[in-house]
Amino acid sequence: MPKFLKLMTLASFVAISSTAIAQDSETPKPQNDASQATTEAAAPNVETAAEASTETATENATGETPEELSMGENVVDQNAIGSTYIAEQFDAWQLRCVRVADGQKEPCHLFQLMKDPEGNAVAEINLVSLTNGGQAVAGATVVVPVETLLTKQLTLSVDGGAKKRYPFRFCSQIGCYSQIGLSNADIASYKRGVAASLSIVPAFAPNQTITVELSLSGFTKAYETLKTRTAK
Repeated sequence: MPKFLKLMTLASFVAISSTAIAQDSETPKPQNDASQATTEAAAPNVETAAEASTETATENATGETPEELSMGENVVDQNAIGSTYIAEQFDAWQLRCVRVADGQKEPCHLFQLMKDPEGNAVAEINLVSLTNGGQAVAGATVVVPVETLLTKQLTLSVDGGAKKRYPFRFCSQIGCYSQIGLSNADIASYKRGVAASLSIVPAFAPNQTITVELSLSGFTKAYETLKTRTAK
């Protein structure tokens, strides 16, 4: 409520009280039924005005209605155990690790976000080194939009070479996931290569193909650093 309105209400209350005091100081005079009814009817109006002024004053103090008030949000401690951080950057690749308790080994992986020419995020890759993966010396999880046509799978090729197709395992609200294994030969081609091409087919346009670039700049050093951390 504006301050002048609160002051006006208070002034009205004082004026009414002053009038009542003045009337009490005078010689009592008989009142007819009409004047008594008028006095009784006026009292509720003063009370209603006071209640309204209190409610409006409360709203004016915050500047917002109760429905618009922010209840705040929890602030996540970026250094807490279980949080992910960027340990090192190798050109297009990030070495990301998860904080653990003292004395434990941090799990790490390589990360890259792939974008289209307009700068829109299309896919991401998270690559880990495997010590007991058999033929697969590394594993990667590729995440693409949920609007992807899953039956067309995901296609990867390095520097325009031979293509490999990988199925999707599952989808969530975040996206659809393809979990792929990489052999020594695959890793060697990644180290030699300049860029890989990742292709998917959108469900809303099954006759089209969306291709984004997976940069291999910095991959060799990033992968060797990942292997060293994993072996510790």
